[in-house]
Amino acid sequence: MELESVLKFLENKTILVTGATGFLAKIFVEKILRVQPNVKKLYLLLRASDVKSATQRLNTEILNKDLFKVLKEKMGGNFNNFVGEKICVMGGDITCEDLGVEDSNLRQQMLTQLDAIVNLAATTNFDERYDVSLYLNTMGPKYVLNFAKQCTKLKVLVHVSTAYVAGEKEGVIVESPCEMGESLNGAIGLDINNELNLLQQKLKQLQPNNSDLTNSQITLAMKDFGLQRAKEFGWPNTYVFTKAMGEMILEEEKANINVVILRPTIVTSTYKEPFPGWVEGIRTIDSMAVGYAKGKLTCFLGDLESIVDVIPADYVVNAIVVAMAVHGNDPYLNRKIYQVGSSMRNPVKYRELQEFGYRYFSMKPWINKDGKPIKVQKVTILSDMESFQRYMTIRYLLFLKGLELVNNAFCQYFQGTYLHLSRKIKYVMRLVELYRPYLFFKGV
Repeated sequence: MELESVLKFLENKTILVTGATGFLAKIFVEKILRVQPNVKKLYLLLRASDVKSATQRLNTEILNKDLFKVLKEKMGGNFNNFVGEKICVMGGDITCEDLGVEDSNLRQQMLTQLDAIVNLAATTNFDERYDVSLYLNTMGPKYVLNFAKQCTKLKVLVHVSTAYVAGEKEGVIVESPCEMGESLNGAIGLDINNELNLLQQKLKQLQPNNSDLTNSQITLAMKDFGLQRAKEFGWPNTYVFTKAMGEMILEEEKANINVVILRPTIVTSTYKEPFPGWVEGIRTIDSMAVGYAKGKLTCFLGDLESIVDVIPADYVVNAIVVAMAVHGNDPYLNRKIYQVGSSMRNPVKYRELQEFGYRYFSMKPWINKDGKPIKVQKVTILSDMESFQRYMTIRYLLFLKGLELVNNAFCQYFQGTYLHLSRKIKYVMRLVELYRPYLFFKGV
């Protein structure tokens, strides 16, 4: 689709963006305002108790970010007036009916004005509590869809999911829908209402008045429960399981709503717009780069020939904008699902990532707190789980066992050290289990 056609579609349009303080949502908002200043209105939904706190979050968590510096330079002294005219921010919650928007006048205004909805609200934590993930990633899309059905002139609803709803499939993964109740491993009995009931039962068992569990123990139990439910039906973690169920609801209940689903792979910093390299926080793959640069990542578990499917955030946002324009202009297009990744056209293997990291941080080393550069070495490669288990046993678990014996012999004198090391090892083992599917991923 030509750029002019996209810009034409955006002109005088009113768009609702959920999850407005999220990484992709900020880039989306900046992009629209920068390329099409004649957009009519952007309604931004975020968690806040009232308009004052919502406005405060808009300023501190969105507009004050470096991401908006190009737009600010472009608008000059008119930036605040421009934003005030184009953006309407409101507190809400996508896990509630009417998206938790309590102001009836504002709600009615949106229902009669919205041309498009972009649902970016989600939790992307692989190790999230099952209740948090199920409500946000599965039931959230249902409430967004219910809201869309009330809109009188809505042209399109774009829902951002993840390419990894495909689980651990190998080879070329096609853009097929997640069918209601269909598992990845052939297990029968996947029912979203049943998952909600099981969740309520589990929470009841874990309530503080009914047990001696602490809040952190309850959180861990809910995380484990999510992993258990995901694996029962063939998904490797709670995140992708709940995102897949969110897609199922949209597919099953969309009726006459024009729903488009985008599935990005691993989203990284911006490549070009509004400028190269903008990222917020330490994201999934970024944590590997930072750990390596600091000299803390000394070994790598994974298949060096596996493809690490990364996609710049501005590419994802461009795909959202184009999909919105294409399907907004033609609601009868059959194709409704788009995977946004790099593994087909421009694949990067872990072997190349290893080489890029070594070359880059050798030339531009990380500077530690003492002002000294950190010298990196090529990491030890552990090509399978057996190698990893041996490595952990030799390097850490034997020492931990010895420390346990010494601790017992000296009347728990080393208890603090023992517990600290034990927690760190358990944390690493949990992370490895969570990310293992993507370190040996064979899909394209």
